[in-house]
Amino acid sequence: MSMPPIIPHPSPNHGPRRIDGPPDMLILHYTGMRDGASALARMCDPESQVSAHYMVEEDGRVFQLVADDRRAWHAGASFWAGETDINSRSIGIELVNPGHEWGYRPFPEAQMRALAGLCSHLLTLYPIPAHHVLGHSDIAPSRKQDPGELFDWLGLAMAGIGLWPDPRPADGMAWEKGEIALLLQKFGYPLAADGISWAEHHAHGKSWDESAEAALRAFQRHWVPASLGKGIDRDSVAALRALVRDSG
Repeated sequence: MSMPPIIPHPSPNHGPRRIDGPPDMLILHYTGMRDGASALARMCDPESQVSAHYMVEEDGRVFQLVADDRRAWHAGASFWAGETDINSRSIGIELVNPGHEWGYRPFPEAQMRALAGLCSHLLTLYPIPAHHVLGHSDIAPSRKQDPGELFDWLGLAMAGIGLWPDPRPADGMAWEKGEIALLLQKFGYPLAADGISWAEHHAHGKSWDESAEAALRAFQRHWVPASLGKGIDRDSVAALRALVRDSG
């Protein structure tokens, strides 16, 4: 899979990474704006306080806005597996797509092909495990939906980018909400708004709530899009159990 040509388009919106070592997460977004030119302009506007390392146009053109060794401002308030400064440990890639607000649509083949080439290249440079290839909705489930249920996560996984579930027959059997909450949190999702563990959350008398619902919806958008909006169902449970097992 070939690395696409990179078009330099520097943004002033970046800073030093606040961790030692190379980035170990890859976060994918959609731009959520009417067109790529508008998104590019916004990510290069100092007043916007947002940016990403790369932006991939629908026709496959790839722009680099921020150097890989710098901290781009793409994740915002986010969380994964106990980490809250996702910007410091990640590479952020924006995919041009109007998003749910402006007419969400499938991502074109040329765009996905360029993204796969870019991601494959980045995975040769940085120690990014498969379970750290995530969407913005995974790390901020209560406020983000991107890149959304139309994004071809399976296609990326088949290209060796990211994780995809391989359930066993028993994985979709009986479950309880408490188990699903614990598995979502074990996999990496935030389930309590204040960052405490689900066990502590539950001990304080709180049961399955909106934070758990948001995590479940984000999980479904990424790994079980056909189950989105169905609540806890067999396919979601099977996928979650398989992913937690396979991510070790």
